[in-house]
Amino acid sequence: MQVVGMELPRKDDIVTARDIGVVGCQRCTKVWPLGTTRCTRCGARVISRDRLAYQRVWAWWLVGLICYIPANLYPMLETRTLIASQADTIIGGVLTLMGHGSYGVALVIFVASVLIPVGKFLAIAFLAISAQRGTRSPSLQRMGLYEIVEYIGRWSMIDVFVVAILSALVQLNALATVTPGPAALFFGMSVIFTMLSAQSFDARLIWDAERR
Repeated sequence: MQVVGMELPRKDDIVTARDIGVVGCQRCTKVWPLGTTRCTRCGARVISRDRLAYQRVWAWWLVGLICYIPANLYPMLETRTLIASQADTIIGGVLTLMGHGSYGVALVIFVASVLIPVGKFLAIAFLAISAQRGTRSPSLQRMGLYEIVEYIGRWSMIDVFVVAILSALVQLNALATVTPGPAALFFGMSVIFTMLSAQSFDARLIWDAERR
């Protein structure tokens, strides 16, 4: 059976847009004939495969990892009262909350500030390496992992949000003040860079790796 001079692939074959002569805009998802360079709907550049995606992914990933290190070494929150002052790192703050019996809050902070960022670093690295070198992991599962990384990226800022809210609420002049520590800046930068790394990844390369 022929369609526009092309033989239809078998049911179990992986068919890409490039195989049938079309390309999708990455911004608005409109489909154009292969060879189109500019989407007239949104104005974005249309490209079938972004071969420079790997360089951008690893560049943003590395910068994000570098920022994440001081984010865990420097204080995230600095509290000053009439009689004492205290500066807590992310892990130190989790331990302090647990010491006061706030296990639920401590768990949320630990998951949002440690487990999710570390998981994102590992997931992005796995996706990039598997797309470059190939893997036995099914493409559908890797695509699901990519969508999860994209979705949870914004929620990694919860620790910074907590610090900002506390800083705004607890301002009792000489009695007590809460201010963000230097780790808050590094943590926020780390989250932004990992989001840029995930967004730089061309998910279409996942399916290309399946066909090797």
